[in-house]
Amino acid sequence: MTHDEVRALLLSFPGVEDGVSYGEPSFKVAGKFFTWMRPALDDSIVVHLDNLDERELLIEMDPATFHFTDHYRDYPMVLARIASVDPVWLRAALEKRWRRIAPKRLSKAHPDLIGAGSGA
Repeated sequence: MTHDEVRALLLSFPGVEDGVSYGEPSFKVAGKFFTWMRPALDDSIVVHLDNLDERELLIEMDPATFHFTDHYRDYPMVLARIASVDPVWLRAALEKRWRRIAPKRLSKAHPDLIGAGSGA
């Protein structure tokens, strides 16, 4: 994927807004942190996961794409390299995160997102 494709994907989720975190592009939903990209650091996007085991499995399966730094060691997050991440997987992972943090009024207004793409 390209940075523009990732940005377009992020902004396709209802209520997502541009921002800046740590000097890098970030995205929020109704003021809650959604994710950020790290183009100047390692050209990755931060992806929230369900647990640390999921992160370990992703890294084991595709170490060229998935990694983490000490900063994320104790958190269920993985860094996914933008150039090699599977767009279907990324959309599903971001959709799970969006469903967790979007206000109920927003998620109820967009039931088409609930469950769409989560089989990846």
